[in-house]
Amino acid sequence: MNRRQEHALVVAVLLCTASMSCVCAAQPIVTGSSQSANAAPDALGRETPRSSIRGFLEACHDGKYVRATGYLDLSRLPKNQRTTEGPELARQLGILLDRDMDFEVEDLSSTTEGQLNDGLDPDLERLARFRENGRAATLYLQRQEHNGNSVWVVSADSVSRIPQWSSLSQGPAIEKRLPPWLVETRLFGTALWVWIALAVLALLLSVVSKLLSRIVISLVKPVARRYAQGLQAYRLESFTEPLRLLLSVAVFRACMEAIGPSALLREYLLGLLALLAVFGLAALLMRVVDVVSDRMTARLDPRQRALSYSVLPLGVRFVKICIFCLALLIVLDQWGLHITTILAGVGVGGLAVALAAQKTIENLFGGISVISDRPVLVGDVCQFGGQTGVVEDIGLRSTRIRTAERTLVTIPNAQFSTMTLENLSRRDRMLFKPVLQLHRDTSPDQVRAMMQRIEQILRDEPKVDPTEVPVRFTKIVPEAYTLEVFAYVLTSDGSEYLRQQSRLLLKMLDAAAELGVRFAVPFQESVTAAAAQAGQGGPGARDEDSALRSLAL
Repeated sequence: MNRRQEHALVVAVLLCTASMSCVCAAQPIVTGSSQSANAAPDALGRETPRSSIRGFLEACHDGKYVRATGYLDLSRLPKNQRTTEGPELARQLGILLDRDMDFEVEDLSSTTEGQLNDGLDPDLERLARFRENGRAATLYLQRQEHNGNSVWVVSADSVSRIPQWSSLSQGPAIEKRLPPWLVETRLFGTALWVWIALAVLALLLSVVSKLLSRIVISLVKPVARRYAQGLQAYRLESFTEPLRLLLSVAVFRACMEAIGPSALLREYLLGLLALLAVFGLAALLMRVVDVVSDRMTARLDPRQRALSYSVLPLGVRFVKICIFCLALLIVLDQWGLHITTILAGVGVGGLAVALAAQKTIENLFGGISVISDRPVLVGDVCQFGGQTGVVEDIGLRSTRIRTAERTLVTIPNAQFSTMTLENLSRRDRMLFKPVLQLHRDTSPDQVRAMMQRIEQILRDEPKVDPTEVPVRFTKIVPEAYTLEVFAYVLTSDGSEYLRQQSRLLLKMLDAAAELGVRFAVPFQESVTAAAAQAGQGGPGARDEDSALRSLAL
């Protein structure tokens, strides 16, 4: 499987899991509320504390204060005052929440039961806390029954305290020095000057963080060259972007306290900052994974290129995908989405992909098994399925072997991983075992002398291990006496073995000639030799030719 195919497979998996997640996320989730099954949904969306306050703030920002009174419990006000004082109380509470930098909509519960472990009554939920000049107060939400629905509204006690805390809703001192049109012009409930300040802040952070990153890199490079010689320069520079992002997010979050955007805008900005911060950390972790991968690749044997070309890149991509998916789940959880539903969709999508790509996955895991277990490496000579060849490449889908006939055999890894493989290149020494057939007219003394000379030849060679019994008289047959030579050539190089084998065999031929020992010639060979004698003449030529051809290796 080449790199393009691997990328296509990863993209297909992500697309399938994402589509299954969207389908599953579209299904309704039952969270166990006390709402009647036959009751119509609440028109104002007050089912949870978070949705109730979000709806209240949206109504205030749209200037619909009469609608906003639907989120307040005005039961303590006389009925004839509710239409006049109710909108004013809603306006004051909206401004109070917008200008309280400690208040965040995301801190409110998104379940119909509310926060059950806050030590409060199950029907109460803490909305916001205020403190000024040693005075402290807390505003609460209360769950009530309305038209068969369980809804959350600002409690009557908290509504009665809104006027005394309205003094806290004074705007920042800088607004008094700005032109009125910058303060009075509002977009989504936020003054125009706040939008301008946020945009300028983002632009400044982009420019300043880039300059700071260049300075930091120039200072760190000499230290890295001295103490981390294996760390490449481009890897070091790759850390700058996620670090810039994280630094900018932290500074932007701190400056938001001074600028003071509205509550809803804070919610959206905090969600965006959470997204950037989580993915900034994810990008930073991915850079660390790249550095670790480089270090592992540098320590590998050059012959283990299958591990560095196939498994390590695949492992690095898998770890990066896991980091990205984990970051995505964290962000979705911060945004209030149901993670369990998404995980269920990912599981169903993964099962569908596994069933559709069964053979591909089988070969993939077979390749990982071959590469991790390493029965053979690239360049090794091995025997497989009755054939012998040199391993040229071990991929994720198949293994390619060059045979002695110079053909290229491609074997799927699912099959190759189950074969019995004999790695000839892993031998620490090579067996030298020729069989000598001596002629029947050889005397016993000549046989003894021949055995002694062969053993002496083996023991005189520094690159030969003659073993305990290097020469063995094994058979007496009608045609010949059989001598078996059993020794090891101390090399794993095939070419060196062939050179040593030729040298030993020639010395044995010289010893046989000195001792007058003839080698047995099969009947078929003797006929051929006789024909050669008739054509060329000379018994010496016949004997020499027959001896050379009858030497069994």
